[in-house]
Amino acid sequence: MTEMRSALVVGATGVVGSALVKLLCDSGKYVAVNVISRRKLNFTHPKLNVKIREFDQIADQDMEFAHEIFCCLGTTIKKAGSQSEFEKVDFEYPLSIAALAKNHGVAHFIVISAMGANDKAMAHYSRVKGKLEKELIAMNFPQLSIVRPSLIIGDRDEFRLGESIGAKVMKVMNPLLVGTMAKYRSISAKQIALAMLNIALNGEKQSVAIYTSEQLASMKMPAEVEIGDTTSADRLFNWDKYKDEDLPPVDKEVIIDRSKIKEVNQKNGK
Repeated sequence: MTEMRSALVVGATGVVGSALVKLLCDSGKYVAVNVISRRKLNFTHPKLNVKIREFDQIADQDMEFAHEIFCCLGTTIKKAGSQSEFEKVDFEYPLSIAALAKNHGVAHFIVISAMGANDKAMAHYSRVKGKLEKELIAMNFPQLSIVRPSLIIGDRDEFRLGESIGAKVMKVMNPLLVGTMAKYRSISAKQIALAMLNIALNGEKQSVAIYTSEQLASMKMPAEVEIGDTTSADRLFNWDKYKDEDLPPVDKEVIIDRSKIKEVNQKNGK
């Protein structure tokens, strides 16, 4: 019998996260899809369980067992209202969630970063993404997968003028970006979601893996194994296998170093 899996998604109302939740629910590989969200989803499914929480109030008891956690949090400075609020969403919240995941024994953390992420970058956006990657790597997850998409194309709840213009430009430019320039092609949110599912199921088992936008764009849906009976989800998913003594070692020493968060503000002269 094929082993069934459980996933936890944070940032499930965004353009990538919402597509990912639907893929996970449709996948024959997953029997439980848990979501932590600030608002209700406009999607329901028998496998889906949603907890409504503010991201700065997520506690240890909110973390469900998961084979992997997908962190799809992300915003823009314009939408957030300030650089400090942007840093909360794109740096502080993912880092806090990762710490809880590590303490809970989650073996695989999959996070959306961005092309050009670098903790020493001149651009504030790229620098924050780079700092997040650096701190996540330092947490020493058994498996950390970082996806770095280029411009993300998709139907968002809110209108973003810059991305709308960029999408129109890239529709013309994408066919012209070949060879070493192919990595700059825009990529759809649905393709990123598909790639993240592929990474969870078929990705190389290594401590840190970074996937470029070009790699994400080339990934296809992994083959599914059909389930030929109507066995209940509880029976398909062998919960007994995941007793405390069988889980990866829980690192109770993982905490958020708030000084790392302050560094981002200090770089901006705050």
